[in-house]
Amino acid sequence: MSNPASNSDWKIFTGTGEGDINRLPPPPPWRNFRDDDKRFDERQREKGETFRAPKEAIEMVNAGLYLRRPLLITGNPGTGKSSLAYDVAQELNLGAVLKWAITTRTTLKDGLYSYDAIARLQDAQLRPEEARDYSEMIGNYITLNALGTAFLPSNQPRVLLIDEIDKSDIDLPNDLLNLFEDGEFAIPELQRIKTPEVEVRTSDRTGAEQGKATIKNGIVRCRAFPLVIMTSNNERDFPPPFLRRCLRLEMPTPKTAKELSEIVQRHLGSEVLPQVETLIQEFFDSSKKGTLATDQLLNAIYLFTREQTPSEKEREDLKKRLLQFLSSNEGI
Repeated sequence: MSNPASNSDWKIFTGTGEGDINRLPPPPPWRNFRDDDKRFDERQREKGETFRAPKEAIEMVNAGLYLRRPLLITGNPGTGKSSLAYDVAQELNLGAVLKWAITTRTTLKDGLYSYDAIARLQDAQLRPEEARDYSEMIGNYITLNALGTAFLPSNQPRVLLIDEIDKSDIDLPNDLLNLFEDGEFAIPELQRIKTPEVEVRTSDRTGAEQGKATIKNGIVRCRAFPLVIMTSNNERDFPPPFLRRCLRLEMPTPKTAKELSEIVQRHLGSEVLPQVETLIQEFFDSSKKGTLATDQLLNAIYLFTREQTPSEKEREDLKKRLLQFLSSNEGI
């Protein structure tokens, strides 16, 4: 690996009490945060632009669009399972990706909507004269979450990313079946009132009416079935009824060092490639012996190609730590 001249001043934190945070350079492109909606739009676009869908993924996305079926995507970490959703949304101009991150405690209702009954009770106690207007006010306390927002009626399908569904409780996959089959769900809190139409909040950040939707008779019905992309790291098996309703795809890993170089170029530009050819080849060869994620390689390349970079010995030590196999403490 060819490197720029190392600079002992690369360390922001020195452990001597003399560090200087003002010397911190700009972040990697994929870790660039900002507190405005413009940055949200930029991150959505960047996630799509830096990913190139493999042939197998292109075919299955099209099958999912035609058949109105969800996709269950497995594969090694860093192969682009989640990025595929952003790529599709950007190319087809389907708005911002609606993301639902799964944990072991996630339930179907968590994805559909939330009702803040405590806030409603507090408001009723503070302003009892308004309590009689419950039907008109209830929409202030209901928010459609990512799953529920994806099933709002629209002329074009939304892209819904259900991330790491294999982490879920054992019941969640089966709980999703009725929603996937019927394309609708009820909100009991709205069905109990007499008002036929209620405006509620949503998880949407796209379009002129972002953040609001009108629910009729307490039921959300989709008009265009969303493109549902569910990712899994193979941490569990799924029941046959769930698998029968999904289109399944194993996301391929890069087959050559050249494919890895193309990924690096999309994230960091072509100018870094001459400096990191050896590291890319080492990473590719090592990936045949254990599980490595592409973002581990990107992290190392970014760190080793800055104007202020670790010394040769520090690079070797950092490389071992940054590029450890995900299944053990060993690395390349």
